[in-house]
Amino acid sequence: MDILFLLIPLSVVLALAILAGLAWAVWRGQFDALDAEGERILHSD
Repeated sequence: MDILFLLIPLSVVLALAILAGLAWAVWRGQFDALDAEGERILHSD
């Protein structure tokens, strides 16, 4: 039972870190042009 007092806050911190990383990626524009990289191979110079 004592381990739950450690695991529950750790899981909350991990979930918040994942959400913060996803929010950072969205705000930095990582998901703006998803099709561009797939089409880049087709239009080689």
